[in-house]
Amino acid sequence: MNIITATIDHIEALTPLFNNYRIFYKQASNPEAAKAFLKKRIENKDAVIFIAYLKEKAVGFTQLYPLYSSVSMREMYLLNDLYIDAAYRNLGIGEALINQAKVLCQQENNKGLAIQTAANNPAQNLYKRLGFKPDSDLHFFWKNSKV
Repeated sequence: MNIITATIDHIEALTPLFNNYRIFYKQASNPEAAKAFLKKRIENKDAVIFIAYLKEKAVGFTQLYPLYSSVSMREMYLLNDLYIDAAYRNLGIGEALINQAKVLCQQENNKGLAIQTAANNPAQNLYKRLGFKPDSDLHFFWKNSKV
């Protein structure tokens, strides 16, 4: 397995994974919009995306968004997206992607790594196994009713 940081050159390999990730979360398939979204994230450098390859095939990704803690005056990342192609699950790819995100946080001396996921996502078992703890400080969310 090879894990790399996505650049604009990886858009074609990343787009189907991202589109399938969105479908997993009950969103309509829209490869063009998915590609545009990813392109913007990479070009604006407002996300770090790691892609896992097996034998030159992109099989999974994780997308991290930078966050900041005013209290600790430290940077951190939100691991907002983690997806492994269904044909390649249970091979340790998700764990490898998360560990790569942890390494990035250590290299940058960040406060930590937060994960946002659905309450019924079975990947929570993986997160707990990798040392993530539920955080009671992250309980509230305001949703804009106009979107």
